[in-house]
Amino acid sequence: MLYYIFYRLSDVFTPFNVFQYITFRAGGAILTSLLICFIVGPYVIKKLKSFKIKQVVRTNGPATHLNKSGTPTMGGLLILLSVVTSTLLWTKLDNRFIICLLIGTLWLGFLGFCDDYLKLKEKSSKGLSAKSKLFAQTVFAAVFATYLNFFPSNPDFATLVNVPFLKSFFLNFSFLYVAFVIVIVVGSSNAVNLTDGLDGLAIGNITIAVFTLALFAYFAGHFQIANYLKIIPVSGAGEISVFLFAVVGAGLGFLWYNSHPAEIFMGDTGSLFLGGILGMASVLIKQELILVLLGGVFVVEALSVLIQVYYYKRTKKRIFKMSPLHHHFEMLGLSETKVTIRFWIISVILAILSFASLKLR
Repeated sequence: MLYYIFYRLSDVFTPFNVFQYITFRAGGAILTSLLICFIVGPYVIKKLKSFKIKQVVRTNGPATHLNKSGTPTMGGLLILLSVVTSTLLWTKLDNRFIICLLIGTLWLGFLGFCDDYLKLKEKSSKGLSAKSKLFAQTVFAAVFATYLNFFPSNPDFATLVNVPFLKSFFLNFSFLYVAFVIVIVVGSSNAVNLTDGLDGLAIGNITIAVFTLALFAYFAGHFQIANYLKIIPVSGAGEISVFLFAVVGAGLGFLWYNSHPAEIFMGDTGSLFLGGILGMASVLIKQELILVLLGGVFVVEALSVLIQVYYYKRTKKRIFKMSPLHHHFEMLGLSETKVTIRFWIISVILAILSFASLKLR
């Protein structure tokens, strides 16, 4: 919005030229979403408390989590407000990638809100059934994937997927590419949701991953840089970085209140759409497989649940003391903050390795 107002006035006031630069608007996006969280955060927490929108803690988890009962949840609304407002202010709203990301954010955010609402209404930790959530996620992902099938980010690489660390090696998914995209979007959305179990854990890891992906988006949208790094160029992808930096700002702002001991939880209202953003952005900039490395923490967390469920059904025994994996380490005696910070460190390492993949080819 600001771009259309001020850049058109650059003939009258030359300094307004800065609004054409992605780097300037990305900086504005991160600061705006951060400030919204700082300013609106206390009010949101107060209102959630007054409406008695509080976390329901399952009794079969770590005993240390029982004192979290009563902490306001649905904090994803704060992240959603920050991201959407900042995006509307700083991005070019006629960019098709921004439209896709906004629709996905609102769709998955609403789905998460419905899930949290049912948990509160029924005073249970269950919410929507797994089948209902999976169906709603798949419907959106299928529409998104079908759109990209007809209007790919880069027509020359429509169904081709680059393998990280390999310069010119591509996997051609052909007619299976639509299904591949659905798996990425739905999988990343649920993986982040499963990781959201400790104070600051999910939002900290999301912020690190999104920051890294924002730089990848900028590189993909800059033809000279993309050519130098030998990555798939995507016209207009630079605008995605502005959106992702808005998410980074919102993530840092939310972490201010979500750090241990948490004053607010994001709930499914936040985790579902944040995970979806990771998946959608990686697909839009043609870096689908880098998400497996960059989002390694989320991948391992999701796998720990799948392995635990499968193994228990087969043997009636458990591999992990509790899943997802972060609870396993808690049950081994590690403190919540130690588990969280160590997972952050792992995410930083994975982000460095992801950047290294750009040159180690």
